Amino acid sequence: MTNNDILRRIRYMFNFSDLKMIAVFKLVDYDVQIEEVCDWLRREDDPLFAEITDKQLATFLNGLIIEKRGKREGPPAVAEDPLSNNMILRKLKIALELKSEDMLEVFALIDKKISKHELSAFFRNPNNKSYELCMDQYLKYFLNGLQVKFKRELEG
Repeated sequence: MTNNDILRRIRYMFNFSDLKMIAVFKLVDYDVQIEEVCDWLRREDDPLFAEITDKQLATFLNGLIIEKRGKREGPPAVAEDPLSNNMILRKLKIALELKSEDMLEVFALIDKKISKHELSAFFRNPNNKSYELCMDQYLKYFLNGLQVKFKRELEG
């Protein structure tokens, strides 16, 4: 998955407007222009398409955490570069205040079975022998499950 795919999915999931996307960036004191946001959200075959960097996506996810949970005490979070799927999964978990059981339910919404052990391996320290790299398909499954979850919540 590309960073642009992830940004588009999050925008769709929460039904964020262009201005809301800019506001999320502003929560972490990152100024972005509406043209930049629009270019990131374009399809890859559009001549105006622009790739969002790891640092920019990490910045957006840090803003999403503040948007969903509120600003915390202490120094602001640093935007990671490079940004791994494991970090993206962790930031979404934090932003949405999900516990492991909640995350397993999200995977189950799209009939993807994952064990609690497999899930916890994604959140371990990379130096831990039980650490597992979160492959694109797991992140994609998780984002698909979140879309189902939030669509159901809006409908019901």
